Amino acid sequence: MRILITGAAGMLGLDLRQAAMAAGHETVALSRSQLDITDARAVTAAVVAAAPQAVINCAAWTDVDGAETRFADALAINGPGAGNVAAAAAGTGAWTIHVSSDYVFNGRKESPYVESDAVDPIGAYGRSKLQGELDVAAAAGARQTTVRSSWLFGAGGPCFPKTMLRLAGERPALNVVSDQIGCPTFTGHLAQALLTLAQDPVPGVLHVAGAGFCSWYEFATEIVAAAGADCEVSPIATAEYPTPARRPAYSVLESERGAPELPPWRAGLAQFMAERAEVAA
Repeated sequence: MRILITGAAGMLGLDLRQAAMAAGHETVALSRSQLDITDARAVTAAVVAAAPQAVINCAAWTDVDGAETRFADALAINGPGAGNVAAAAAGTGAWTIHVSSDYVFNGRKESPYVESDAVDPIGAYGRSKLQGELDVAAAAGARQTTVRSSWLFGAGGPCFPKTMLRLAGERPALNVVSDQIGCPTFTGHLAQALLTLAQDPVPGVLHVAGAGFCSWYEFATEIVAAAGADCEVSPIATAEYPTPARRPAYSVLESERGAPELPPWRAGLAQFMAERAEVAA
């Protein structure tokens, strides 16, 4: 099938483009420099020119802390920008797949969040992503799938494992927050799920994240161990590591709607480490 990818130079976009091409899909991949999704006319022109059967929007503002001081910029991309993509796709009869976030939840639940749970973002980034969900639904109606995912990491961009690997090489010890729980999700695995949904669409919201869950501390411990780094990782509370943005304490995602299942997050980490080793070699 013919697929248009926005945000194609980002971490998820790069993996999605590679997966789509490997699967034999006719792929039009546009980076932010090639298409600013906040420009509605440019988005419409690009979608009309590509004539895709599915549009997968990977373009997003991802700086969680930065959104606190630059909310207007984050909102423009994650909210109305996403709506522009969905409107243009709907105008040509294409299916929209939009990528959202676990940060639309407040993190107070003590069991996994499912698609029907009430949203209540506690930070600017989460509010911008929720607005995107609303704008996409308003623009595309039933011809859209909104995929909420969690704690993305991959070889193609900045991410938590890369930061931990760098710091573990520079310091003898690291302190990492242990009271925030989520589902680390390898973008290579998520990309495959997005392609599955492009070919067999499911309307509405779906939760698609790495199987299992852990804290940032547990994730960091696994990363350092996988690298064989001589670095001690110790747990700390969120209160000991203040950040501009509040983050959900618990944002584990599960699906009640039969969403594509991803491999365990540890399998994603193993593949991430293998890809880094290939690049280094």
